Amino acid sequence: MSNSTAAPTTAGAAPSDGLADIHADLSERVVVDTHAMAWEDSPSGTVQRKPLYREGGEFGPVTSVVRYAPGGAFAEHTHPEGEEILVLEGVFSDEHGDYPAGTFLMNPHGSRHSPRSEPGCTLFVRLRQYPGADRPRLVEDTADGWRPGLVDGLGVRPLYAQGGYPESMALVRWQPGTHFQRHTHWGGEEILVLEGEFADEHGRYPAGTWIRSPHLSAHTPFSDTGCLIYVRVGGL
Repeated sequence: MSNSTAAPTTAGAAPSDGLADIHADLSERVVVDTHAMAWEDSPSGTVQRKPLYREGGEFGPVTSVVRYAPGGAFAEHTHPEGEEILVLEGVFSDEHGDYPAGTFLMNPHGSRHSPRSEPGCTLFVRLRQYPGADRPRLVEDTADGWRPGLVDGLGVRPLYAQGGYPESMALVRWQPGTHFQRHTHWGGEEILVLEGEFADEHGRYPAGTWIRSPHLSAHTPFSDTGCLIYVRVGGL
C-alpha cells in the first residue's frame, strides 16, 4: 500500500501490567495496514489479537482485530464501559447465541458473557469505550437494513446511534467511481476497510486498512474500484 504504517506511540507512564500504550494520542491521524501486523497472544491462549489502539494496558480502552482459533474461548467476564464487535469471518458465539460473519454486536456496560468460537473467527473489537448504563444490547444482521446514502453510488447500513452519546457507527458500501463531497469530522472518524479500496486526497487504502482521523480533520473521499467500509464518527 502507498501509506506508511504509523509507528506505535507511548503516552504517559507504562501501565502496571507492562503493556505499552498504542496510538493513544487521539489528536494524531493514524493509518495502519492490519494485514502486515503480527498476531499477539492474549491471556486466553486460544485467542490472538492485533491491537490498533490501547491506553492503560490490559484493562484500559482497546481497539483490536481479534482471532479465535477453532475451539477458542475466553472465561466468563464482565464488560465495564461496554464492548463493540463486528464479526469479520467465521462464527463467534457466547451463551446468548451464534453470530456469523456480518453480525454487529453491542454489549453494554456491566454485561457478562463467555465468548467462544467452535469453527474459529475473526472480529473487529472495541473494549471499554462505551460508558453509560442506558445503552442497549444490540445484535444486528447487516445483510439487511441497507438504505441509500447521501450521494449516488453509496449504500449505508446504520449500526448504532443513540441520543446523548457522541458516536455513531455504520457500514458504507461504495460503488465503483463514487465520490463524496469534502467534509469535516466533528469528534473524529475511524474507518476499517473491509473490501475493495477506499481513497481520499491523502492516499489509497486497501482492504485491511484502519484509519483514525482526529477531531475537525477533513477529507474528500472516493473509491475508483468500489469498497465496503466500517465507519465510526464522533467520540474521539
